[in-house]
Amino acid sequence: MIILSHPTGNANVRAVLEAFARKDALESYSTTLASHPQSLISKVGLSSIYNELQRRSYSNQINPYIQDYPIPEIVRLLATKLNLKFLTRHETGKFSVDGIYRYLDKKVSESLEKNKNSNVKGVYAYEDGALETFRIAKKEGITTFYDLPIAYWETGSKLMKEESERYPLWSKTLAGGIKDSPEKLARKTKELELADVVIGPGSFVMDSLPKWAQAKTRIISPFGSPIVKEMPDVQKNDKEPLRILFVGSMGQRKGLADLFEAFKLLGKTSQIKLIVLGSLREPLSFYKSRFSDFDYEPGRSHSQVLKLMRSCDVLCLPSIVEGRALVMQEAMSQGLPLLITPNTGGADLVAQEGAGFLVPIRSPEKIAEKLEWFIKNRSELPSMRREAHLRSQKYTWVNYGDTIAKNCLEIIG
Repeated sequence: MIILSHPTGNANVRAVLEAFARKDALESYSTTLASHPQSLISKVGLSSIYNELQRRSYSNQINPYIQDYPIPEIVRLLATKLNLKFLTRHETGKFSVDGIYRYLDKKVSESLEKNKNSNVKGVYAYEDGALETFRIAKKEGITTFYDLPIAYWETGSKLMKEESERYPLWSKTLAGGIKDSPEKLARKTKELELADVVIGPGSFVMDSLPKWAQAKTRIISPFGSPIVKEMPDVQKNDKEPLRILFVGSMGQRKGLADLFEAFKLLGKTSQIKLIVLGSLREPLSFYKSRFSDFDYEPGRSHSQVLKLMRSCDVLCLPSIVEGRALVMQEAMSQGLPLLITPNTGGADLVAQEGAGFLVPIRSPEKIAEKLEWFIKNRSELPSMRREAHLRSQKYTWVNYGDTIAKNCLEIIG
Protein backbone atom coordinates (compact mmCIF):
# COMPACT_ATOMS: atom_id res chain seq x y z
CA MET A 1 0.00 0.00 0.00
CA ILE A 2 1.12 3.55 -0.79
CA ILE A 3 0.76 6.80 1.15
CA LEU A 4 0.80 9.81 -1.19
CA SER A 5 0.96 13.51 -0.26
CA HIS A 6 0.75 16.78 -2.16
CA PRO A 7 -0.50 20.23 -1.05
CA THR A 8 -2.66 21.11 -4.06
CA GLY A 9 -3.40 18.01 -6.13
CA ASN A 10 -2.38 19.01 -9.64
CA ALA A 11 -3.48 17.07 -12.73
CA ASN A 12 -0.40 14.85 -12.60
CA VAL A 13 -1.00 14.12 -8.89
CA ARG A 14 -4.61 13.12 -9.56
CA ALA A 15 -3.58 10.76 -12.35
CA VAL A 16 -1.19 8.93 -10.03
CA LEU A 17 -3.74 8.85 -7.20
CA GLU A 18 -6.39 7.33 -9.42
CA ALA A 19 -3.95 4.78 -10.83
CA PHE A 20 -3.03 3.58 -7.32
CA ALA A 21 -6.71 3.52 -6.35
CA ARG A 22 -7.63 1.43 -9.42
CA LYS A 23 -5.02 -1.08 -8.33
CA ASP A 24 -6.34 -1.07 -4.72
CA ALA A 25 -2.90 0.10 -3.60
CA LEU A 26 -3.69 3.55 -2.12
CA GLU A 27 -3.57 3.65 1.68
CA SER A 28 -4.19 7.40 2.04
CA TYR A 29 -3.77 10.77 0.35
CA SER A 30 -2.74 13.77 2.45
CA THR A 31 -3.35 17.28 1.17
CA THR A 32 -4.23 20.76 2.40
CA LEU A 33 -7.51 22.09 1.04
CA ALA A 34 -9.96 19.58 -0.39
CA SER A 35 -13.68 19.53 -1.02
CA HIS A 36 -15.46 16.26 -0.34
CA PRO A 37 -18.34 15.27 1.97
CA GLN A 38 -16.11 14.63 4.99
CA SER A 39 -13.73 17.58 4.53
CA LEU A 40 -13.37 20.29 7.14
CA ILE A 41 -14.37 23.08 4.76
CA SER A 42 -17.64 21.27 4.07
CA LYS A 43 -18.34 20.70 7.77
CA VAL A 44 -17.78 24.32 8.81
CA GLY A 45 -19.58 25.87 5.85
CA LEU A 46 -16.60 27.22 3.95
CA SER A 47 -17.78 25.79 0.65
CA SER A 48 -17.43 29.23 -0.97
CA ILE A 49 -13.65 28.78 -0.82
CA TYR A 50 -14.04 25.54 -2.69
CA ASN A 51 -16.24 27.26 -5.27
CA GLU A 52 -13.29 29.51 -6.08
CA LEU A 53 -10.97 26.52 -6.20
CA GLN A 54 -12.70 23.86 -8.24
CA ARG A 55 -9.38 22.21 -8.93
CA ARG A 56 -9.30 21.12 -5.27
CA SER A 57 -12.19 18.69 -5.72
CA TYR A 58 -11.50 15.00 -6.24
CA SER A 59 -13.29 12.06 -7.78
CA ASN A 60 -15.46 9.76 -5.73
CA GLN A 61 -12.76 7.16 -6.21
CA ILE A 62 -10.25 9.30 -4.26
CA ASN A 63 -12.51 10.94 -1.64
CA PRO A 64 -12.43 8.04 0.86
CA TYR A 65 -8.63 8.20 1.06
CA ILE A 66 -8.26 11.94 1.72
CA GLN A 67 -6.71 13.28 4.92
CA ASP A 68 -6.85 17.07 4.71
CA TYR A 69 -5.11 19.80 6.74
CA PRO A 70 -6.71 22.96 5.32
CA ILE A 71 -6.27 25.81 7.83
CA PRO A 72 -2.81 27.13 6.80
CA GLU A 73 -3.76 26.93 3.13
CA ILE A 74 -6.99 28.83 3.73
CA VAL A 75 -4.99 31.54 5.53
CA ARG A 76 -2.50 31.65 2.65
CA LEU A 77 -5.25 32.08 0.08
CA LEU A 78 -6.94 34.83 2.11
CA ALA A 79 -3.62 36.59 2.72
CA THR A 80 -2.87 36.48 -0.99
CA LYS A 81 -6.30 37.89 -1.82
CA LEU A 82 -5.84 40.68 0.75
CA ASN A 83 -2.28 41.35 -0.47
CA LEU A 84 -0.75 40.62 2.96
CA LYS A 85 2.66 39.93 1.48
CA PHE A 86 4.46 39.62 4.83
CA LEU A 87 2.47 36.42 5.44
CA THR A 88 3.17 34.86 2.04
CA ARG A 89 6.66 36.16 1.27
CA HIS A 90 8.91 33.57 -0.44
CA GLU A 91 10.18 31.10 2.19
CA THR A 92 10.09 33.53 5.12
CA GLY A 93 6.34 34.17 5.28
CA LYS A 94 4.59 31.91 7.79
CA PHE A 95 1.99 31.08 5.15
CA SER A 96 4.25 31.05 2.09
CA VAL A 97 4.00 28.25 -0.45
CA ASP A 98 7.19 26.81 1.05
CA GLY A 99 5.68 26.99 4.51
CA ILE A 100 2.60 25.08 3.35
CA TYR A 101 4.74 22.35 1.77
CA ARG A 102 6.77 21.96 4.97
CA TYR A 103 3.64 21.99 7.14
CA LEU A 104 2.01 19.17 5.18
CA ASP A 105 5.25 17.19 5.10
CA LYS A 106 5.48 17.44 8.89
CA LYS A 107 1.86 16.34 9.34
CA VAL A 108 2.37 13.30 7.11
CA SER A 109 5.58 12.31 8.91
CA GLU A 110 3.89 12.59 12.32
CA SER A 111 0.99 10.43 11.16
CA LEU A 112 3.36 7.89 9.66
CA GLU A 113 5.34 7.65 12.89
CA LYS A 114 2.30 7.54 15.16
CA ASN A 115 0.10 5.16 13.17
CA LYS A 116 2.42 2.33 12.24
CA ASN A 117 0.83 0.16 9.57
CA SER A 118 2.54 -2.96 8.33
CA ASN A 119 0.53 -2.73 5.10
CA VAL A 120 2.29 0.51 4.09
CA LYS A 121 5.18 -0.40 1.82
CA GLY A 122 5.83 2.96 0.15
CA VAL A 123 5.48 6.72 0.57
CA TYR A 124 5.14 8.90 -2.51
CA ALA A 125 5.97 12.60 -2.10
CA TYR A 126 6.96 15.59 -4.22
CA GLU A 127 9.94 17.95 -4.30
CA ASP A 128 9.94 20.40 -1.34
CA GLY A 129 7.37 18.33 0.55
CA ALA A 130 9.15 15.04 1.18
CA LEU A 131 11.98 15.47 3.69
CA GLU A 132 10.33 14.68 7.04
CA THR A 133 8.14 11.99 5.50
CA PHE A 134 11.18 10.28 3.99
CA ARG A 135 13.12 10.46 7.25
CA ILE A 136 10.42 8.56 9.11
CA ALA A 137 9.87 6.16 6.21
CA LYS A 138 13.56 5.25 6.21
CA LYS A 139 13.41 4.42 9.93
CA GLU A 140 10.43 2.15 9.27
CA GLY A 141 11.97 0.43 6.25
CA ILE A 142 9.40 1.93 3.87
CA THR A 143 10.35 2.59 0.23
CA THR A 144 10.55 6.28 -0.68
CA PHE A 145 9.25 7.46 -4.06
CA TYR A 146 10.32 11.00 -5.01
CA ASP A 147 8.41 12.81 -7.75
CA LEU A 148 10.55 15.51 -9.38
CA PRO A 149 8.29 17.44 -11.78
CA ILE A 150 10.99 19.96 -12.79
CA ALA A 151 14.74 19.88 -13.37
CA TYR A 152 16.85 19.23 -10.26
CA TRP A 153 17.72 22.42 -8.41
CA GLU A 154 21.46 22.44 -9.19
CA THR A 155 20.78 22.42 -12.92
CA GLY A 156 17.99 24.97 -12.57
CA SER A 157 20.04 27.33 -10.39
CA LYS A 158 23.00 27.20 -12.77
CA LEU A 159 20.85 28.02 -15.77
CA MET A 160 18.98 30.80 -13.96
CA LYS A 161 22.15 32.46 -12.72
CA GLU A 162 23.46 32.45 -16.27
CA GLU A 163 20.20 34.05 -17.40
CA SER A 164 20.51 36.81 -14.81
CA GLU A 165 23.87 37.63 -16.39
CA ARG A 166 22.53 37.45 -19.95
CA TYR A 167 19.54 39.67 -19.18
CA PRO A 168 20.20 41.56 -15.91
CA LEU A 169 16.96 43.54 -16.17
CA TRP A 170 14.99 40.31 -16.46
CA SER A 171 16.58 38.72 -13.38
CA LYS A 172 13.69 39.86 -11.17
CA THR A 173 11.34 37.72 -13.30
CA LEU A 174 13.27 34.51 -12.57
CA ALA A 175 11.52 34.04 -9.21
CA GLY A 176 12.06 31.05 -6.94
CA GLY A 177 14.94 29.24 -8.59
CA ILE A 178 17.36 32.11 -8.14
CA LYS A 179 16.07 33.28 -4.75
CA ASP A 180 16.03 30.00 -2.82
CA SER A 181 17.97 30.07 0.43
CA PRO A 182 20.86 27.69 1.20
CA GLU A 183 18.57 26.04 3.77
CA LYS A 184 15.91 25.29 1.16
CA LEU A 185 18.48 23.96 -1.29
CA ALA A 186 19.94 21.74 1.44
CA ARG A 187 16.46 20.30 2.04
CA LYS A 188 16.09 19.53 -1.64
CA THR A 189 19.45 17.76 -1.65
CA LYS A 190 18.55 15.71 1.42
CA GLU A 191 15.21 14.73 -0.12
CA LEU A 192 16.99 13.30 -3.14
CA GLU A 193 19.52 11.53 -0.91
CA LEU A 194 16.67 9.82 0.97
CA ALA A 195 14.79 8.86 -2.19
CA ASP A 196 14.91 5.21 -3.23
CA VAL A 197 13.16 5.90 -6.53
CA VAL A 198 12.95 9.11 -8.60
CA ILE A 199 9.94 9.73 -10.84
CA GLY A 200 9.98 12.36 -13.61
CA PRO A 201 8.06 13.33 -16.76
CA GLY A 202 10.95 13.09 -19.22
CA SER A 203 14.62 12.79 -20.01
CA PHE A 204 15.38 16.46 -19.36
CA VAL A 205 14.48 16.06 -15.69
CA MET A 206 16.36 12.78 -15.34
CA ASP A 207 19.45 14.12 -17.10
CA SER A 208 19.49 17.02 -14.63
CA LEU A 209 20.17 14.73 -11.66
CA PRO A 210 23.66 15.02 -10.14
CA LYS A 211 26.14 12.22 -10.85
CA TRP A 212 25.82 10.80 -7.33
CA ALA A 213 22.10 10.20 -7.91
CA GLN A 214 22.28 8.79 -11.42
CA ALA A 215 22.33 5.20 -10.15
CA LYS A 216 18.98 5.54 -8.34
CA THR A 217 16.03 3.64 -9.73
CA ARG A 218 14.14 5.94 -12.07
CA ILE A 219 10.65 5.95 -13.55
CA ILE A 220 9.93 8.15 -16.58
CA SER A 221 6.33 8.77 -17.59
CA PRO A 222 5.25 11.72 -19.82
CA PHE A 223 2.29 13.85 -18.76
CA GLY A 224 -1.07 13.42 -20.44
CA SER A 225 -2.95 15.63 -22.89
CA PRO A 226 -6.56 16.83 -22.90
CA ILE A 227 -8.73 14.26 -24.66
CA VAL A 228 -9.93 15.78 -27.94
CA LYS A 229 -11.14 12.99 -30.21
CA GLU A 230 -11.47 15.22 -33.24
CA MET A 231 -9.33 18.25 -34.02
CA PRO A 232 -11.30 21.47 -33.55
CA ASP A 233 -12.63 22.69 -36.90
CA VAL A 234 -11.37 26.27 -36.95
CA GLN A 235 -11.25 28.15 -40.22
CA LYS A 236 -8.03 30.13 -40.67
CA ASN A 237 -7.70 33.19 -42.90
CA ASP A 238 -4.20 33.18 -44.39
CA LYS A 239 -4.50 36.88 -45.15
CA GLU A 240 -4.55 37.68 -41.45
CA PRO A 241 -1.32 37.83 -39.44
CA LEU A 242 0.15 34.52 -38.29
CA ARG A 243 -0.73 34.29 -34.59
CA ILE A 244 2.14 33.08 -32.38
CA LEU A 245 1.09 32.17 -28.85
CA PHE A 246 3.21 32.20 -25.68
CA VAL A 247 1.59 30.78 -22.54
CA GLY A 248 3.16 30.78 -19.10
CA SER A 249 4.56 32.84 -16.28
CA MET A 250 5.99 35.95 -17.92
CA GLY A 251 9.64 35.55 -17.05
CA GLN A 252 12.92 34.53 -18.59
CA ARG A 253 12.72 31.03 -17.12
CA LYS A 254 10.16 30.54 -19.89
CA GLY A 255 12.41 32.30 -22.42
CA LEU A 256 10.15 35.31 -22.95
CA ALA A 257 13.10 37.72 -23.37
CA ASP A 258 14.48 35.51 -26.14
CA LEU A 259 11.10 35.45 -27.85
CA PHE A 260 10.91 39.24 -27.74
CA GLU A 261 14.41 39.44 -29.25
CA ALA A 262 13.38 37.04 -32.00
CA PHE A 263 10.46 39.26 -32.95
CA LYS A 264 12.76 42.26 -33.02
CA LEU A 265 14.99 40.40 -35.47
CA LEU A 266 11.99 39.85 -37.75
CA GLY A 267 11.47 43.59 -37.89
CA LYS A 268 8.21 45.46 -38.22
CA THR A 269 5.83 43.28 -40.23
CA SER A 270 2.08 42.84 -40.54
CA GLN A 271 2.49 39.15 -41.34
CA ILE A 272 2.89 37.93 -37.78
CA LYS A 273 1.50 38.75 -34.33
CA LEU A 274 2.59 37.71 -30.84
CA ILE A 275 -0.04 36.88 -28.23
CA VAL A 276 1.18 36.50 -24.63
CA LEU A 277 -1.05 34.76 -22.09
CA GLY A 278 0.25 34.50 -18.56
CA SER A 279 0.82 35.87 -15.11
CA LEU A 280 2.78 39.09 -14.84
CA ARG A 281 6.06 38.95 -12.93
CA GLU A 282 6.44 42.71 -13.31
CA PRO A 283 4.05 45.50 -14.32
CA LEU A 284 2.91 45.26 -17.93
CA SER A 285 4.90 48.41 -18.68
CA PHE A 286 8.12 46.46 -17.98
CA TYR A 287 7.40 44.09 -20.85
CA LYS A 288 6.05 46.75 -23.21
CA SER A 289 9.23 48.80 -22.71
CA ARG A 290 11.23 45.85 -24.04
CA PHE A 291 8.91 44.89 -26.88
CA SER A 292 5.68 46.74 -27.40
CA ASP A 293 4.11 44.92 -30.34
CA PHE A 294 2.32 42.07 -28.57
CA ASP A 295 -1.20 41.48 -27.31
CA TYR A 296 -1.40 40.67 -23.62
CA GLU A 297 -4.04 38.20 -22.46
CA PRO A 298 -4.56 37.81 -18.68
CA GLY A 299 -5.14 34.46 -17.00
CA ARG A 300 -8.47 32.72 -17.39
CA SER A 301 -10.22 29.39 -16.93
CA HIS A 302 -8.79 26.29 -18.58
CA SER A 303 -11.62 26.11 -21.12
CA GLN A 304 -11.01 29.73 -22.09
CA VAL A 305 -7.28 29.06 -22.49
CA LEU A 306 -8.09 26.25 -24.92
CA LYS A 307 -10.46 28.57 -26.79
CA LEU A 308 -7.70 31.16 -27.16
CA MET A 309 -5.34 28.45 -28.40
CA ARG A 310 -7.76 27.57 -31.17
CA SER A 311 -7.58 31.16 -32.41
CA CYS A 312 -3.79 30.94 -32.79
CA ASP A 313 -1.47 29.17 -35.23
CA VAL A 314 1.72 28.16 -33.37
CA LEU A 315 2.76 27.78 -29.73
CA CYS A 316 6.23 29.13 -29.04
CA LEU A 317 7.82 28.23 -25.71
CA PRO A 318 11.61 28.81 -25.68
CA SER A 319 12.03 27.79 -22.01
CA ILE A 320 15.35 27.67 -20.19
CA VAL A 321 14.18 25.42 -17.32
CA GLU A 322 11.07 23.23 -17.12
CA GLY A 323 10.04 19.73 -16.19
CA ARG A 324 7.57 19.07 -18.96
CA ALA A 325 5.39 22.08 -19.70
CA LEU A 326 1.75 20.94 -19.77
CA VAL A 327 0.85 23.79 -22.08
CA MET A 328 2.64 22.10 -24.99
CA GLN A 329 0.29 19.13 -25.18
CA GLU A 330 -2.70 21.32 -24.41
CA ALA A 331 -1.84 23.45 -27.44
CA MET A 332 -1.24 20.41 -29.62
CA SER A 333 -4.63 19.01 -28.64
CA GLN A 334 -6.14 22.17 -30.13
CA GLY A 335 -4.18 21.76 -33.36
CA LEU A 336 -1.18 24.02 -32.71
CA PRO A 337 2.28 22.94 -33.87
CA LEU A 338 5.16 23.74 -31.51
CA LEU A 339 8.32 25.84 -31.56
CA ILE A 340 10.14 24.78 -28.39
CA THR A 341 13.53 24.17 -26.79
CA PRO A 342 14.76 20.80 -25.43
CA ASN A 343 14.56 22.29 -21.93
CA THR A 344 10.78 22.37 -22.10
CA GLY A 345 10.97 18.62 -21.56
CA GLY A 346 9.02 18.06 -24.77
CA ALA A 347 11.68 17.13 -27.32
CA ASP A 348 9.86 13.85 -28.01
CA LEU A 349 6.78 15.80 -29.12
CA VAL A 350 8.62 17.14 -32.18
CA ALA A 351 11.20 14.38 -32.56
CA GLN A 352 9.57 13.43 -35.84
CA GLU A 353 8.86 16.03 -38.48
CA GLY A 354 5.38 17.41 -38.86
CA ALA A 355 4.33 18.71 -35.44
CA GLY A 356 6.79 21.57 -34.99
CA PHE A 357 10.43 22.43 -34.44
CA LEU A 358 13.08 22.20 -31.76
CA VAL A 359 15.48 25.14 -31.32
CA PRO A 360 18.41 25.54 -28.90
CA ILE A 361 17.97 27.52 -25.71
CA ARG A 362 19.20 31.12 -25.76
CA SER A 363 18.91 31.45 -29.52
CA PRO A 364 16.65 34.30 -30.67
CA GLU A 365 18.22 33.93 -34.11
CA LYS A 366 17.00 30.34 -34.47
CA ILE A 367 13.55 31.26 -33.14
CA ALA A 368 13.32 34.08 -35.69
CA GLU A 369 14.46 31.71 -38.43
CA LYS A 370 11.66 29.25 -37.66
CA LEU A 371 9.07 32.00 -37.27
CA GLU A 372 10.02 33.21 -40.72
CA TRP A 373 9.64 29.64 -41.99
CA PHE A 374 6.08 29.56 -40.66
CA ILE A 375 5.34 32.88 -42.37
CA LYS A 376 6.64 31.61 -45.72
CA ASN A 377 5.10 28.14 -45.45
CA ARG A 378 1.56 28.77 -44.23
CA SER A 379 0.32 26.14 -46.68
CA GLU A 380 2.02 23.54 -44.46
CA LEU A 381 0.01 24.53 -41.39
CA PRO A 382 -3.16 22.47 -42.01
CA SER A 383 -1.19 19.20 -42.11
CA MET A 384 0.93 20.30 -39.15
CA ARG A 385 -2.21 21.06 -37.15
CA ARG A 386 -3.56 17.58 -37.84
CA GLU A 387 -0.26 15.93 -36.93
CA ALA A 388 0.06 17.96 -33.71
CA HIS A 389 -3.44 16.96 -32.66
CA LEU A 390 -2.92 13.27 -33.45
CA ARG A 391 0.42 13.17 -31.64
CA SER A 392 -1.00 14.82 -28.53
CA GLN A 393 -3.65 12.13 -28.21
CA LYS A 394 -1.01 9.42 -27.83
CA TYR A 395 -0.19 10.86 -24.39
CA THR A 396 -2.96 10.16 -21.88
CA TRP A 397 -3.25 10.76 -18.15
CA VAL A 398 -4.35 7.17 -17.66
CA ASN A 399 -1.12 5.91 -19.24
CA TYR A 400 0.89 8.42 -17.20
CA GLY A 401 -0.59 7.24 -13.91
CA ASP A 402 -0.64 3.54 -14.78
CA THR A 403 3.02 3.55 -15.82
CA ILE A 404 4.04 5.07 -12.50
CA ALA A 405 1.76 2.88 -10.37
CA LYS A 406 2.78 -0.31 -12.16
CA ASN A 407 6.51 0.38 -11.71
CA CYS A 408 6.14 1.49 -8.08
CA LEU A 409 4.19 -1.61 -7.14
CA GLU A 410 6.67 -3.88 -8.87
CA ILE A 411 9.46 -2.26 -6.84
CA ILE A 412 7.77 -2.83 -3.48
CA GLY A 413 6.61 -6.29 -4.49
